[in-house]
Amino acid sequence: MFIKKLTKQVICNPDEPVVSTPDGRLRGLIVDDTYIFRGIKYADAERFMLPTPVKPWEGVKEAIIYGPVCPEIQTVQPDDNYTVPHVFYPQDEDCQYLNVWTQRINDPEAKRPVLVWFHGGGFSTGSGIEHFAYDGENMSRFGDVVVVTLNHRLNVLGYLDLSAYGEKYRYSGNAGNADLVEALRWVKRNISAFGGDPDNVTIFGQSGGGGKVASLLQTPSADGLFQRGVIQSGIGRFGRRRKPEKSMAETLLELFNLQPDQVSELEKMPYWRFQEAFTKLGPGAGMAFGPTRDDDFYLGDIFEVGICAHAKTVPVLVGNVLGEFSQNFVTTVDGTEKNSWDEEKALRILREKFGEDADEAIRLHKAAYPDLPIQNLLFLDRMFRGGTMDYLHARAKAQCSAPTYGFMFRMEQPVYGGTLPWHNAEIPYVFHNADYIEPSYIPGITEKLQDIVCGAWCHFAEKADPNVAGAPAWAPFDEENQAMMYFDEYSYVKSMKAEEELFNFVDSHPIEMTRVVRQKKPKYFGGGPRV
Repeated sequence: MFIKKLTKQVICNPDEPVVSTPDGRLRGLIVDDTYIFRGIKYADAERFMLPTPVKPWEGVKEAIIYGPVCPEIQTVQPDDNYTVPHVFYPQDEDCQYLNVWTQRINDPEAKRPVLVWFHGGGFSTGSGIEHFAYDGENMSRFGDVVVVTLNHRLNVLGYLDLSAYGEKYRYSGNAGNADLVEALRWVKRNISAFGGDPDNVTIFGQSGGGGKVASLLQTPSADGLFQRGVIQSGIGRFGRRRKPEKSMAETLLELFNLQPDQVSELEKMPYWRFQEAFTKLGPGAGMAFGPTRDDDFYLGDIFEVGICAHAKTVPVLVGNVLGEFSQNFVTTVDGTEKNSWDEEKALRILREKFGEDADEAIRLHKAAYPDLPIQNLLFLDRMFRGGTMDYLHARAKAQCSAPTYGFMFRMEQPVYGGTLPWHNAEIPYVFHNADYIEPSYIPGITEKLQDIVCGAWCHFAEKADPNVAGAPAWAPFDEENQAMMYFDEYSYVKSMKAEEELFNFVDSHPIEMTRVVRQKKPKYFGGGPRV
């Protein structure tokens, strides 16, 4: 169902297309006039150690198939692979590979903007090809930009902090971020051969990928390797939690019955042993990874240490979607979809959930979203929106010399009788791939909105300004006006103030819902092209 439609022409000859980089020559594909190079090795590394650049080679290397992805503590089939279709690919610790889509090669004067995608999955799972929507062909063609996606070390391989056990492991807690930096160094060194401008690089990512963008803004060793940053659903208040009394390294050593002076045993331990250990730690333990504070690869969370000087000079685009994980195909206790309720039923359920504060919740919702049904109150995001707002305020108060733009993707998705946009819902629009993802497709609307969203990302990458034709004027965020772009069937720009009041209220009123993951055939297929 989710196989991309057949292309008009694929060219892959012994001598075409071949790109000549400073590291060596690579042979890829030409697909509908887009040059595609897959599975390019950008670094090598021993377990827990810093990556090293690939060594130059003689002859021509093939760059036709994707490289292995990082092993995962637990690879889980998503509850609903219809709305966010996934690709599951061979895993290997030797996972430092990247992919390039471009409109021209061997033309150092082309100097097109470069967008480097950091995938989601926290700092623990995922890959640069995990979602069908990560395919960079349409974005490259639509925006005439160079798109790069990549894999890097994750979970224990990328973020297990063993620095307490010797200088040798000083960077083990940031090996994954060090991979990201090394990938950007590869881009700096090689991307001009692919028609890209090494001095105009934008890093962008969603969820964990957005968190990676935020962390690299606080990474001295990445200074000068990128010029813009886009954070999609990557900042959450939930991330600012109390640190556990015992480190993950201590916990694993105990599980493996190892003494501190035996830590080197972890270097050669089969990966399945880590997977086995995490099953004993319970659900969610495998996601408890992230960068470690140090002076080279991560100065720390801006809410703890402030925004570093370099980050203040980098233009940033930050935002998230209206529903995120809060709806995820939730129904109410009586099993009916929200859009089937009349006003009387909606009011009854809201009063059941919010109690005596229901009237105030309704008032705030109408002030923030006067055009949306009040029952959406039950499904608003409680994970990322508050963090996004906090990040915008922090950048404004720090008086950054570079602009910060805020956004929300709020377009109702047609699947399941009408669904608030879920975590990942905006990605197909960013990559100009919405017409390939059935649940996102609304005839006549999808085409227009993805032109706006993808166009905004590409223009931001080129000019540090997301304003594009067909969209309202989008001003940078400041404390006085708090301008926010709301992407919808009819996108608009409005002050965030009323919305922030609503989300702070919702944050302080947790409500319980009945979560029902749908396994049956969706009621609505969107009417778009079948793929």
